Amino acid sequence: MDASAIENLFAKRGYAPADFQRQCWSAYLSGRSGLLHAPTGSGKTLALWGGPLALAARTARGALKVLWITPLRALAGDTQKHLQSALDELGIDLRVARRTADAGAAERARFKREGSFALVTTPESLSLLLSYADEQARFHALDAVIVDEWHELLGSKRGVQLELCLARLKCLAPNLKIWGSSATLGNVDQAAQVLVGNDAAVVTAAQHKRIVIESLRPSSIERFPWAGHLGLKQLPRVLERVLAARNALVFANTRSQAELWFEALSAVWPLDTESLALHHGSLDRDARSDVENALREGRARCVVATSTLDLGVDFPAVDAVIQIGSPKGIGRVTQRAGRSGHRPGERSSIAFVATQALEFLEIAAARRAVVGGEVEARIPKRLCIDVLAQHLVTLALGGGFTRDQALAEVRTTHAYTDVSDALFDRVLDVIVHGGDKLSQYPDFQRVVRDGDRFVVSAPSIARRHRWSIGTIVADGQMQVRFVAGGVLGHVEEGFISRLAPGARFLFAGRTLELVRVRDMVAQVKVAGARAGAVPQWMGGKMPLSSQLASGVLALIDQRPNDPEVDLVAPLLHVQAERSALPSQHHLLAEKLRTRDGHHLGVFPFAGRHAHEGLAPLLAYRLKSIAKSSYSFTVNDYGVLLSSRHRFELDAEKLRTLLSPDRLIEDIERSINLAEMAKRQFRDVAQIAGLTHAGTPGKSRTLRQLQASSGLLFDVLAEHDPDHVLLAQATQEVLDDWLDIDRLRVALERIQRQPIILTTPTQLTPFSFALWAERLRGSLSHEDWQTRVRAAAIEMEQRA
Repeated sequence: MDASAIENLFAKRGYAPADFQRQCWSAYLSGRSGLLHAPTGSGKTLALWGGPLALAARTARGALKVLWITPLRALAGDTQKHLQSALDELGIDLRVARRTADAGAAERARFKREGSFALVTTPESLSLLLSYADEQARFHALDAVIVDEWHELLGSKRGVQLELCLARLKCLAPNLKIWGSSATLGNVDQAAQVLVGNDAAVVTAAQHKRIVIESLRPSSIERFPWAGHLGLKQLPRVLERVLAARNALVFANTRSQAELWFEALSAVWPLDTESLALHHGSLDRDARSDVENALREGRARCVVATSTLDLGVDFPAVDAVIQIGSPKGIGRVTQRAGRSGHRPGERSSIAFVATQALEFLEIAAARRAVVGGEVEARIPKRLCIDVLAQHLVTLALGGGFTRDQALAEVRTTHAYTDVSDALFDRVLDVIVHGGDKLSQYPDFQRVVRDGDRFVVSAPSIARRHRWSIGTIVADGQMQVRFVAGGVLGHVEEGFISRLAPGARFLFAGRTLELVRVRDMVAQVKVAGARAGAVPQWMGGKMPLSSQLASGVLALIDQRPNDPEVDLVAPLLHVQAERSALPSQHHLLAEKLRTRDGHHLGVFPFAGRHAHEGLAPLLAYRLKSIAKSSYSFTVNDYGVLLSSRHRFELDAEKLRTLLSPDRLIEDIERSINLAEMAKRQFRDVAQIAGLTHAGTPGKSRTLRQLQASSGLLFDVLAEHDPDHVLLAQATQEVLDDWLDIDRLRVALERIQRQPIILTTPTQLTPFSFALWAERLRGSLSHEDWQTRVRAAAIEMEQRA
């Protein structure tokens, strides 16, 4: 069969292939590997599936020829159906199987017994397959690996794990072709090189999918913004927009926000309650599947969701997408907008609901960026020692390896191309006996030498490792279950631990009452009243991307004729009148006094994570010129330091305090870096296999995990301070928690810019947003809202 049969398949479906689809088929059939970059809903699946289809008729039944890697196991079922339907339409009697954690025992047994032409799986399940020598034998005849939505894996440890798995597969099948797809990448060539190597064919769709971006704007806004208060005021307009559509997705940036908006919509929903649904990652898998089916079949009129529905196979009925809050990134706009009009040639649209006034600038900047074809890069990770340690144990389980063979293999990956002989040997020490100072403890002796080969000989080690494979670490989740039975999902252990029996909380779209906690299960019943706390999950707040931050500053500088910019013009006028406007061309800083004390606001627009490093750094350096104690608050725009004493400094002194010199050393002195690294070490040690989260039915609590990893951290810090995993934990705090590279770039930029240091007599709109956040931690939610609202009214009257 050749590509003409694929053309016939398109003709039967009523449309012609796009040029980029033909390019992919041609490159595949000529033996090349590559990356396809095309908009969401443009036909990427058939572009990558067409090559294997053209060769399928010559394939014997049961021979595994294609691995299809999906970033989410929730997508595997839909992907399997779409790939299988193309085979069926072409009359090819071959099967597509699925192997993920959700696949049933019967499905796994059938694959083991009969095989399949293609297998849909995840990076974690692929790694698990590679831990069995008999499963590896299937891969010798493999023709291709196709990685769907590569941008979702690139830049994460899951992507690194996949790089290592692909290196193993290339050793098993030397002629293997590797293809990937992506819709939102700013570094396409680098992404292709990481996935495939230097000789990648990069195929880019010529057409740009039209995306309409708008905001639901009130007639006017408050000129003193504070986080979170504005969104629900737009509830009537959101409801109107949803009801005008056949089906709608309402995206929230966090699970907590999704719960609140689902509750708000439920209170005013005029249709059958079954037509309004909630979908996020902490809900039970069966509940999420029901929602996905309802969307697919058109039974759900509206679904409130988080990133769990960013990706996926066609939801053809969705024609309206609403985003609550700023997107924080350009790629997220195009990804979520693409859930509507999810077919080639159709227009996508997205409507934003700002949760505070300054977000209108972010929305306008996102529109500009999308029109200009901009999108953020995904920076690939390098030298993740914990992932390498886990993978080496996998290889030891899957038949064993020699030191030189494994080193040569991992060096073919982008992540480990620079791994030195010495560092690799230290990783081997970790898997053989935990490192130099842990060799006397049997629990850390996982891999043994058998001649020149490294193998796993203990069945208990094999079971524990296979149960723990993956880089998504447990964050102390506790199951939520009705007393009478029925699982609702999982919330973080820390949230439940703060509740007493009888306390109410909002979860899974219901107000629940906690009855008791038993064996890591929160037993609940439905509460009569609707009021209750909302669970907070780790990692809830996303930082504003560098590109979007630059776009916001450009809008402030240029003040174009734009509806969102016009809306916030009164706010910007007050800011300029009381102080000055932030700009791409200078750094704005403010010294001011309120009844709460003295404050210093600095606005680099470097994003929340970088500012969480900047604030303690600045406080530490201030102490060298003025002995005082400082508290601080941060947001995406800047930091606010507060003290009982005046800030005695001018613009040049502030520039000195914001120097990038000795950045790491001063960061280490300004924060409890060791304690932060200790918390991060829990994840690193778990991925590397030095600690484990338990086995089925015997999971360990977050407190137990933190205690065991904390003890191990203390032992290593005292007796083996150069242990490779300690260094990695510290570096991850700097990179992931504090965005140290972005902070360094911001400080270097400040050294080249003028600093505008003003002394307003009252809070300005930009400093007010930080001042309001500062109060949040010291007051109950109701008291905080009351006080901030009163202050905002007072500021409005003065302005």
